[in-house]
Amino acid sequence: MLKDSNTREIKKVVIANRGEIAVRAIRTCKELGIKTVAVYSEADKDSLHIMLADEAICIGPPNPQESYLNIPNILSAAEITGADAIYPGYGFLSENPKFAEIVEANGLIFIGPKPSTLKLIGNKVRAKQIAKQAGVPVIPGSSRRTSIEEALDIAYEIGYPVILKAAAGGGGRGMRVVYNEKELREKFPLAQSEAKISFGNDTIYIEKFLINPKHIEIQILADQYGNVVPISDRECSIQRRHQKVIEEAPSPSINDETRKRLYEAAVKFAKAVDYTGAGTVEFLYDTQTGNFYFIEMNGRIQVEHPVTEMVTGIDLVKWQFLIAQGEELTFKEAPPIKGIALEMRINAEDPKTFTPAPGLVEKLILPGGFGVRIDTHLYPGYKIPPYYDSLLAKFIVWAQNRDELIKRALRVLNETVIEGQGLKTNIEFHKFILQTKEFKEAKHHVKLLEELDY
Repeated sequence: MLKDSNTREIKKVVIANRGEIAVRAIRTCKELGIKTVAVYSEADKDSLHIMLADEAICIGPPNPQESYLNIPNILSAAEITGADAIYPGYGFLSENPKFAEIVEANGLIFIGPKPSTLKLIGNKVRAKQIAKQAGVPVIPGSSRRTSIEEALDIAYEIGYPVILKAAAGGGGRGMRVVYNEKELREKFPLAQSEAKISFGNDTIYIEKFLINPKHIEIQILADQYGNVVPISDRECSIQRRHQKVIEEAPSPSINDETRKRLYEAAVKFAKAVDYTGAGTVEFLYDTQTGNFYFIEMNGRIQVEHPVTEMVTGIDLVKWQFLIAQGEELTFKEAPPIKGIALEMRINAEDPKTFTPAPGLVEKLILPGGFGVRIDTHLYPGYKIPPYYDSLLAKFIVWAQNRDELIKRALRVLNETVIEGQGLKTNIEFHKFILQTKEFKEAKHHVKLLEELDY
């Protein structure tokens, strides 16, 4: 349903990203009748997203700071091509409030949350305060900038272990787990230093560290008319160094009552920050107590969004564009869930050391069959550049039940061939994870990969 006063049709969009998410967005735009402009660095001159887009413009050298993070160059691409919107995908500038502000100041549509919302959720300390005010459970700890003296007092009050976190970022940077006062004194300045280098901000906050929790997130869609709908939950407990490896929808670890409470908490938080678009509210779930706690909200499409699409039939990227145009959600309640889906992130990395191992794709056989979706930008002859994230493809499988799901996922991995000069992948690592007793019985947690001997 369109509301004329808020409607602004998108006719041409700059896809301000690369790799599989750029390909994903371009395909949706083609179905919506929206013209696309691919931007690319010199290292990505042979990338698939350029071939699929209607137009393509080089925006700089391989270094992301000079290309995919270069705001003036991206805006110039929009101006030159006559685009009226910019789609940021995930990573790079997707959650940068300054970028969103500049896009809107130039008369363009930013396909994402409002800049004011990005500011609120971008600072984890502030986001935690908002969650608490909205009645969303938060992990005990500090709710503001913390000095080492304050951290010592808080740790004494809530008890060890505690975790130090960077207020301005994520991805495990600036994060330290501390088990006693001596470690806190040693690790606090290290966390500050890493946060400063990674995010330009050394603000640290402290939380109670949960022993082996699960990571569960709620996908939401919110339009410009106050409608916020929880779409599905996902479990992302298989992580390595705080980076997600395998994601599953819905979570096999929670019952319907917990799921309902998680949905309600996600909606409360999204409304509290005046959210619009597709977003994800993330929680830690304590299996020992059944309690869950707010972590953060991601103001963008998630890497793992396909598993939600597979179990709901809802095209989340399509709705990002429709909401940005001013369209109202056609559903007001969580959609029914059909079956279960799992996503495996296939990376160009050494399966033993996990160091990046890009190279030339000389032989490529991608899997298929019933219940299988592959999101990738790979093709035979493509040379994977060493300058960016190592993600090569996302293998998404769907099934009626979890036993069938794991068997299908293993079949998909076994029929895959990605080979080439210097190229290595983590496919064997995925096979190992899927066959562990812990994963099969859904007893995995965020620290499992640290405990397993691979």
